Parts: sequence; C-alpha cells; structure tokens
Amino acid sequence: MNPHLAPVAVPDPALLPHVQRLCDLTDPYTQGPEEEALFAAAMAEINAWHGERSPFFRSLYESTPPAEPYRAPLVHANFFKGHEVLSIPRDQVDLHLTSSGTTGQKSQMFFDTWTIRSAQRMVARIFERNGWITPDQEVNYLLYSYEPAEALNLGTAFTDNYLCDFAPARSVAYALRATGGGHEFDPFGCVAALRRFAEDDAPVRILGFPAFLFFTLERMEAMGLPPLRLPEGSLVILGGGWKGHADRRIGKEELYARVTERLGIPGDRIRDTFGSVEHCIPYIECDHHRLHAPVWSRVAIRSTRTLEPLPYGEPGYLHLVSPYITSVPAQSVVMGDLASLHPGDACGCELNTPWFTVHGRAGVSRNRSCAVAAAELMKGMS
Repeated sequence: MNPHLAPVAVPDPALLPHVQRLCDLTDPYTQGPEEEALFAAAMAEINAWHGERSPFFRSLYESTPPAEPYRAPLVHANFFKGHEVLSIPRDQVDLHLTSSGTTGQKSQMFFDTWTIRSAQRMVARIFERNGWITPDQEVNYLLYSYEPAEALNLGTAFTDNYLCDFAPARSVAYALRATGGGHEFDPFGCVAALRRFAEDDAPVRILGFPAFLFFTLERMEAMGLPPLRLPEGSLVILGGGWKGHADRRIGKEELYARVTERLGIPGDRIRDTFGSVEHCIPYIECDHHRLHAPVWSRVAIRSTRTLEPLPYGEPGYLHLVSPYITSVPAQSVVMGDLASLHPGDACGCELNTPWFTVHGRAGVSRNRSCAVAAAELMKGMS
C-alpha cells in the first residue's frame, strides 16, 4: 500500500470522531444523505475545536448567523497573508508553507501532522481511483515548479515533489532551476528533457504550472523540432494558473490539444487541478475536465457585492469549506478567484458531485500567488 494511504488519527479522537470518519471515507466522490449528515457533524466538531483554541475564530463564530450553512464564518484567503492564526501550539507545527515567491504578500500556513497527512491521503485516494499509483512502473518526471533549494517552503514546490511519490522516479528534471540567488526558468533544459524522455521506454509525468509547459511547446516549435511521442502511460497534471501572463494565455482546450499534438499524450491523460495553501483539499479534473468537489469538501459561490450564496451557473467568489484542518481556523475560506458552480449531472462523466469552473482572479495588484512569482521568471524568456 502506498504510505500516503496509511491510516492517520485526528489529534483528539474524543472531540473529533466525525472529522475522523469523514476523512476516512475511501471513495473520493461518494455522496448522499449519510455523507451530508457526516459532513455537517464534522463541521460542528471542527468549529468547536477552533472556537476553544482560537480567540480570533471564536469571535467570528459567535457573530455568524445560525442560518449560515454549517455555521462556518467566512474568512478571506488574503487574511492569512497578514496574520498568523494557529489553533495548536507552535511545537506541534509539522510543516510551514507559504503561498508566494520571493516578493509580494505571502500566506503563512501551518500544519500539524493530522492536517497535512489527511490532505495527502485525499490526493492519494483520487490518484488511486484514477489508476495513477504505479509502484512497479518507473517514470521520468518533468516538474514545472521550483528545484529544491535551502529554505524553500512554497506550497507548489511541496505539492509537486509530493506527487512524485505515486510512481518511482527514473529521473527528474526541473523547469525552474535553483541559481543560488533564486530560480530561473530553463526552457532549453525542458526541451532537452522531453527529447531525452521520448527516447526512453518509461512513461513521463509532467507536473506543475501550465504556462511553463506552453512556453516549452512554443520553444520547440520555434526551434523547428518535430512533434515527439512520449511513451504510453504518460500523464500531465497541471496546477497554478497563468497569473502574470493573462495576455498570452490560451484556452484549456487549445493547450490540451497542443500537448497531444506536440507530445502525443491523449486528452484524458491531461488534467488540470485547483488548490491553494490556504485550502489543501485536492480538486482534480475528471476525464471530462471538470473540477468536481470531493466528499471531504463543499463548494459554494458568493456574490461579489453581498457575499450571499449564488445559484448554479452564476459567477462570484469561490467559497471552499472542509473540516479537515485542525491547525489553523481555515475550514471556511473565500478565495480571490471568480468561479461558477454547476450540478454534477451537468458534466456527463461518471461523477455526480457538483463541479466548478474558475474564471480568473478578482483583483490584479496585490492578490499574488506562487504562479505570479513564477511567471516573472519568464520575462524575456519567450
């Protein structure tokens, strides 16, 4: 069994039994009255947990109308860029991650063992369901993320390196190379790695920022290189967006088509993801390329004027809820992303949970992310 699927216990089983049961569910997309009742009970437990341990959360909770779903106060993700709010002693912090690069505002998020391991187990459940855990099949990795360096604690770097645990590495190449004073995008190194991997018999896994992959494909075309055909079983898992390069962004369908054309990877093996350091629940596209909510979370859309919940199809702020997190009162986070929510049966895949489409960021000046910092490395490179 993959170690990330191993059991993990909540900090206090007597206080958090429903949180434990919810996060122990093995089918990532099961739903029904029993699962909804379990989710509500788990939210009540985690609200009580943070209310006892965080004066900040307690004051918010006491002023939240009981009619609010799960009575979960709304905390904007930007709050964590200026405040460190913990519900555990600092000596119980197992991991500290930030949300941006070397400049700009950073979310400071802290994780105890339960929180990070339960989130990792959710990723493993989704990978297992898709058949992407292959302990007996080596793969070559091309990571469109940051090469490990001293004191690097970016959430994206942590996630991409963690995703390498699901298949043994024959080799690993990084797009953002450590220079000693930072990182630089290496397009020629990416092209060379892809050409080398195409001559090998091991599948290739490409993980990370879609903009870097796009710029690599552009560079291949500019160099006059013929299309490659990467080995069968190759997989692309993207995440991080196009912040900072919106003027050059191409549609998801076009990007996927170019990956298929230039690298020979079929569309159902190309998946986008959504996630953040403030809300580590994994949202991974189905084979119809929709971001379905897993059983461990609930998704809502909030009006940009009133913050009231909006019906299916209407765009607003993305609101993400999950009781998994015991380290920080971030169980109900309003993101800086504009999105719309859709019913599960509007997708057409085998999953029935609601899914959402991200339309972009609300605001452009101070709402930075890892992808913004990373995109700056591409200035003058394309």
